[in-house]
Amino acid sequence: MGWIGEQIDSVKSMQFRQLLTQAVSLGMIVTSALIIWKGLMCITGSESPVVVVLSGSMEPGFKRGDILFLHMSKEPIRAGEIVVFNVDGREIPIVHRVIKVHEREGSGEVDVLTKGDNNFGDDRLLYAEGQMWLQRHHIMGRAVGFLPYVGWVTIIMTEQPIIKYILIGALGLLVITSKE
Repeated sequence: MGWIGEQIDSVKSMQFRQLLTQAVSLGMIVTSALIIWKGLMCITGSESPVVVVLSGSMEPGFKRGDILFLHMSKEPIRAGEIVVFNVDGREIPIVHRVIKVHEREGSGEVDVLTKGDNNFGDDRLLYAEGQMWLQRHHIMGRAVGFLPYVGWVTIIMTEQPIIKYILIGALGLLVITSKE
């Protein structure tokens, strides 16, 4: 069976204490990743400090598969900024540019209208039924940087889940069977 068979034989030959140590190591890796993610959330002020561009609506500026780094501050949102927002009733966040800002009299609250750079019209058709503007609570963060193409890994694993399971299984097996 090759490499997989060797790894399975390696797990079978392990002592209980060694297997337990490897399982704890795997748990520490997962816990460390979660702590880093939560730390980034606190530093950036965004519920999701990193997002992947999933469509071509922001081309040529951002292409499908680019990773965006987000930051959310108390400063008012301005026209021209690229924001990531959630729409009520949709799970997947949207990356688009703010084209209009409307400040409400008295309260100082700001409503924004967005549009994809590669789209013909504004995003009112994407918003929840009857919604004409986005409020601040819809916005997850402002784009402050990006890495081109790196997000393709996420897109491929989402579109082809079997690849994700094979990769996670192989990495788990690698951690458990490592001798150090």
